[in-house]
Amino acid sequence: MAIVRWEPFRDMVTTQDRLNRLFNETFSRFFDEGEVGLHGWSPAADVYETDTSIVVKAELPGVDPKDIEARIQDGTLYLKGERKFKNEVKKENYHLVERSYGSFTRSFILPASVDSEHVKAEYKDGVLTLALQKREEAKPKIIKISGAEEAAKAATARN
Repeated sequence: MAIVRWEPFRDMVTTQDRLNRLFNETFSRFFDEGEVGLHGWSPAADVYETDTSIVVKAELPGVDPKDIEARIQDGTLYLKGERKFKNEVKKENYHLVERSYGSFTRSFILPASVDSEHVKAEYKDGVLTLALQKREEAKPKIIKISGAEEAAKAATARN
């Protein structure tokens, strides 16, 4: 079982992000003043940890990698970008628009163990993967424990 440092404000920020997303999606439908499907959206993301890094995967289908900005500032990872609506079809000819377009922002509070100087980013098949390397001192260390068998071998070797 891993020991996880409790950060009381982490859940509050996540809850705030969810509420903001809910209100933005709900009220943008009622007061949509822009183009068809052009309102703020928030890409889905997965965050998990390995022995050597924290990995963030964000779904960004249809977003040009040139329109994505990822930065780390004050212990927070910020993702920002835009999925552009291409007017290949006349607005009047659409029957249904379910995909969201426009700008997006996401933020993730990072643990102190992340080394912000060593980050690998890859964009493949509409998924942005960021691997944030852990600091060397934060990586788990294996401690070898000697048992009765090794003590007996050492005693035999001395005789």
